[in-house]
Amino acid sequence: MRILIIEPFNGGSHAAWAQGYQRHSAHEIDILGLPGENWKWRMQGAAVTLARQYLELVGKGKNYDLIIASDMLDLATFLGLIRKAPTDTKLGCNLKIALYFHENQLTYPLSPNEKSKPAGRDRHFGLINFTGALAADICFFNSDFHRRNFLAALPQFLQRFPDYQEIDAVTEIKQKSEVLHLGLELQQLAKFKPAAAPATTGSNTASARPPLILWNHRWEYDKNPADFFTLLKDLIADNFSFEVVILGEHFDPPPELFCRNRELLGDRLKHFGYVENFADYAAWLWQADLLPVTSHHDFFGISVVEAVYCNCYPLLPDRLAYPEHFPDAVKDNFFYSDYQDLLQKLKYQLECITRTRQESPGSLVAKYDWSRMAPEYDARMCSL
Repeated sequence: MRILIIEPFNGGSHAAWAQGYQRHSAHEIDILGLPGENWKWRMQGAAVTLARQYLELVGKGKNYDLIIASDMLDLATFLGLIRKAPTDTKLGCNLKIALYFHENQLTYPLSPNEKSKPAGRDRHFGLINFTGALAADICFFNSDFHRRNFLAALPQFLQRFPDYQEIDAVTEIKQKSEVLHLGLELQQLAKFKPAAAPATTGSNTASARPPLILWNHRWEYDKNPADFFTLLKDLIADNFSFEVVILGEHFDPPPELFCRNRELLGDRLKHFGYVENFADYAAWLWQADLLPVTSHHDFFGISVVEAVYCNCYPLLPDRLAYPEHFPDAVKDNFFYSDYQDLLQKLKYQLECITRTRQESPGSLVAKYDWSRMAPEYDARMCSL
């Protein structure tokens, strides 16, 4: 099967997903993309550029059975512009169109700047997601939470327009929407797992070192760093011993909140900032003990899954996409209801750190490795 992935924002997790599927698939996959920057312009204008590039591919003899476009593409515009493809291609015949939702612009949390604007959220980007979903043959979502979240928001979104709101189109989109979880390069992380320390009498080095708390998310408002740092302040006030590693991508200059708390943490802070080298990132994940997550938003939670795979013990809000990653039997261990519940559970894990370090939650998320997900993807694509 010949598949073309079209990714207007071909950077970060979007690029990793496309390249990962390309590497692990049994199908023949090409990627047509633009640099991962200027996301608003990518959503508004990339369809024109990518349609031209697609027609150039077709002119050189390329032919595909399936196009998988990401949610960043104005798919309806793209499909309108490629009508000029030669009639001997699959366009307009058997060519299937799938739309993969990494995120959506109806329910993505507003930034502080957007909240301050009288008009609030720009509806144009949500409309691109809506018309793209209508134009696609099938819509894939990276989590069931995301699928439900988007479909629930659509009617209210459409009702904001003055007339011809097309509410019935929501049912059409729902009927062709399903979940296809992300594939991740988890086995690449496994290559950097440290060798088990030999058994010794008395306390060994691992049990003697302070517990290491991890942040490995983007330094953005939707990840709620304010509550994370408040949590650390409360632990300090109660004289808990711990260390912290702050990873994750951010724009320069770093947010003032992070810089201010860098000074507060002092010697407890073992690393501060994004690590370019994958081996260094993996090493920190394997060394970390506890992952208290305070996010307001996550459609899937790549950073969480990566840390858990490396046996970092998670404490997660009982909402968003997180609950579907774990079986019900462990929900009481990993999930909290509110801030005070999180604080108390984190204190408990710090006090019992030797037992916590013996836990191996990584097996619970190993299902997302591409070695397992690529065959699932391949089979689903063949069935379209």
